[in-house]
Amino acid sequence: MNKQQYVIGLDFGSDSVRALLVNASNGDELCSGVSLYPRWNKGLYSQADIAQFRHHPRDYIEAMTSAVQQALADCSPDIRQNIVGIGVDTTGSTPAPINQDGEVLALLDEHADNPNAMFILWKDHTSVSKAELINQLAHGGQFPDYTRYVGGIYSSEWFWAKAAWVSEQDPQLAESIYSWVELADWIPALLSGTTAPDTLRRGVCGAGHKALWHESWDGLPDQAFLSAISPTLDGIRERMFQQVYSADQLAGRLSAEWAEKLGLNADIAVAVGAFDCHMGAVGAGAGAHDLVKVMGTSTCDILMVDPEELGERTIEGICGQVLGSAMPELVALEAGQSAFGDLYAWYKRVLLWPLQQLAEQQPELQAALQDLDQQIIPMLSEHCQQQHGNSPVAVDWHNGRRTPFANQRLTGNISGLNLGSTAPMIFHSLVEATAHGAKAIMDCFVNQQVPVKRVIAIGGIAKKSPLVMQTCADVMDCELLVMDSEQCCALGAAIFAAVAAEVYPDTASAQQAMASAVHLSYQPNPERVAFYRERHQAYRQLGDCVEGLCAKQGDE
Repeated sequence: MNKQQYVIGLDFGSDSVRALLVNASNGDELCSGVSLYPRWNKGLYSQADIAQFRHHPRDYIEAMTSAVQQALADCSPDIRQNIVGIGVDTTGSTPAPINQDGEVLALLDEHADNPNAMFILWKDHTSVSKAELINQLAHGGQFPDYTRYVGGIYSSEWFWAKAAWVSEQDPQLAESIYSWVELADWIPALLSGTTAPDTLRRGVCGAGHKALWHESWDGLPDQAFLSAISPTLDGIRERMFQQVYSADQLAGRLSAEWAEKLGLNADIAVAVGAFDCHMGAVGAGAGAHDLVKVMGTSTCDILMVDPEELGERTIEGICGQVLGSAMPELVALEAGQSAFGDLYAWYKRVLLWPLQQLAEQQPELQAALQDLDQQIIPMLSEHCQQQHGNSPVAVDWHNGRRTPFANQRLTGNISGLNLGSTAPMIFHSLVEATAHGAKAIMDCFVNQQVPVKRVIAIGGIAKKSPLVMQTCADVMDCELLVMDSEQCCALGAAIFAAVAAEVYPDTASAQQAMASAVHLSYQPNPERVAFYRERHQAYRQLGDCVEGLCAKQGDE
């Protein structure tokens, strides 16, 4: 590179969007901006009691604009002039219905407050029955097994289950639905003015892991299969897409409209989008046989392998195996936990509930309550460090199970409580449960002859919670590397932006120059490893009981 060039990585999370400005020559993170989704953070359009979680597209538009403007606020004119690309990662599967012009229906006045016209967040589980139907159809013999490359089980967290469920629940809205779009595809299209269905470029990441796209059956599943899922999907295949793209390719170029809004030059490269965990693995410098755990509200795990090593094998119980969904030349195997940080947040809400009620009656307590809200998890964590006995045993399925073998009907459970059980002991059981869930994922790979050479942790929890990290290292009985960057997902998006902008000839060379270094490592404690080995068996046994009970309740 003859001059300094810069790129922006946009990371769309569950609660906010982050914009990260990166020096493309060395990966230095210069500045960033974060903006919460305004409607989401007011609790609008979601109902947790029925697992309905929706994002209004205007939340994305407003938060993205604010985050980029924050990131660029203190930049010199020279840096602004030399920003050459934008990369995008998002949660997934987070699809939305669009009309024939490519407009998300909630952006139209007549559907502006209809949750079904919005983006259906990854953790929305309202479509469990549709996912079960998809599995019945795929395994019934009438159709090819379209779940073969997604671990053998389709999840309610994914594209087709959500599209079919929403369309059937809202027949009036269904009349306006022309097609569906994944958030990771919509943001780059929005920025480049290519949202029309015939110009919108779809990423292989979302298509392969969530929409059942595979080259062996010429793209998406056959129309007869899609129609069997729901009559509302009749004719949908020809209104979707045939070709897919990896994230190192161009989705388009920044439109004049968005260049003016963001304070950037028009026509800079906008890379094809992908899911946060896949780009996080690239930002963390991962290669073949590195298991990367993105630890946030949930976890998403990525393990990449050489396609020749995998051959024709398919790995059961995971969330898909797709060539090029992370590093373009490797197959990315995806897994994850449906609740991780969300589990800790749930427990905090339970403990704070009576205090919140009291503060409503006595407003002068609000300031103290807000302080406690910030201190309660660190306080519990500190006391957990002193736990050496047997705490209760829990399973981490409060939001269902993603891997191994997706089952969103499962629920959380805490066993072994007695009159001596304390708040820190219960919290410790939840932390331990998430670590046992992480081990179950690693075992799922290893037991199917996919070796794990390194385990890498990224995301907010990785840098903020030594308790969680050390517990994971002890339970998994392996070194756990924590990367220096707190924004590996956005950094990965920036790496792809640099390739799409032709700063680098390929992703491997961009990753080598720009990826995060290691911050620290957690080594397993031999004494605790032996203790947790027995506890893991208790976790498995409790899980079997919970699964049996949930199955029985589902049959009634």
